[in-house]
Amino acid sequence: MGDLPEPDFARNMRLIGHSDQGGRGDGLQVMIHRGYAYVAHPWSGGFTIVDVRDPRNPGPTTFVKAPPNTWTIHLQTHDDLLLVVHALDLFADVRFADEKAYYTGSVGDAVGGAKGRHWSAGVAIYDIERPDAPRQIGFFPIDGVGAHRVWWVGGRYAYVSALIDGFTDYIFVIVDLSDPTRPVEVGRWWLPGMNRADGETPTWGEGKRFALHHGLVAGDTAYACWRDGGITILDLADRSRPKLIAHRNWSPPYGGGTHSALPLPDRDLLIVADESVADNEADGRKHTWVFDIREPANPISIATFPTPDEADYRARGGHFGPHNLHENRPGSFVSSTLIFATWQNAGVRAFDISNPYAPKEAGALVPAAPARMIDRRPGRPPVIQTADVFVDAAGLIYVTDLDCTPTLRHA
Repeated sequence: MGDLPEPDFARNMRLIGHSDQGGRGDGLQVMIHRGYAYVAHPWSGGFTIVDVRDPRNPGPTTFVKAPPNTWTIHLQTHDDLLLVVHALDLFADVRFADEKAYYTGSVGDAVGGAKGRHWSAGVAIYDIERPDAPRQIGFFPIDGVGAHRVWWVGGRYAYVSALIDGFTDYIFVIVDLSDPTRPVEVGRWWLPGMNRADGETPTWGEGKRFALHHGLVAGDTAYACWRDGGITILDLADRSRPKLIAHRNWSPPYGGGTHSALPLPDRDLLIVADESVADNEADGRKHTWVFDIREPANPISIATFPTPDEADYRARGGHFGPHNLHENRPGSFVSSTLIFATWQNAGVRAFDISNPYAPKEAGALVPAAPARMIDRRPGRPPVIQTADVFVDAAGLIYVTDLDCTPTLRHA
């Protein structure tokens, strides 16, 4: 392994291991499953499986190449199955060469229909009985741009953000995985104005992007984040007919980018992270919110997480602000008082919400600056952009970055 890079900042966390993922250091979503890390790449065109049974000395890697022109940036693991999204590689598309274009307009309108599609669109399903040798056994096709992210923790249903022809952007789709070799759609839901094929007209105006990032499901309730469209709470008692319980949107006055929700049912709380999507906070200060959901039809924001302030992260360049949350998946580290979050150029953070009205930071680690940039877009600043976090049952924190994937331990 050699010497580990000294973090720029650490408090109650320490770096214990690192993998360059077989020379493909970029990473987005990460899952830890039976001693292996499954890492989705934003730039390297595929996903990598890393042997992390010894987290201090990660072992061999397996790389699975994506189809041509296809993003595979998010994935899910449970039991013997791996689900991987397929969509048009939007950051390689000239229409989104300027990062701002991706975040401030409807992707469906920009890309148009799938006629002559030269990419793979849908969700690929793999058998991972052998964790380092995935074998594709099924595929859920999408007529359109494809899938962005999936929530699946076993069981019959997977919940997919899908951009289907005729819609302005990604919507909420429920997929029946009873037979993983033949997945089928059973239900869908979208915000009014998104279904152009049925004559709906967007009402949110220029410079906004109403699109499902993804939704988490607890029992028969989905908590779905819609970027500049805020959050919805959906009743899924009938999976074929999702029903709206509540819709809240705080943009404006805040800058949108609602990205990740984490329900804490035992405390009637909901954590919601707004993603920072512009360099140097050009989209305003973004927050992670604490909602009281004792009355699901009337969610009330009661606090925000503290913003890292031990350095001037805004001036460092790149994105500074929330991105992803550790999602309390079955079999992982599950807590309703200790919340783990990535903060892009401010690294990974842990927050104590024992008092939900006054969250406190409990730990942090900011990795060293990248030795090289893998993000191929022109003009990107050479700073870390910590992307996703997964905490295993033993308390090891696995973190991805656009340029490195360190393994951390919380104290």
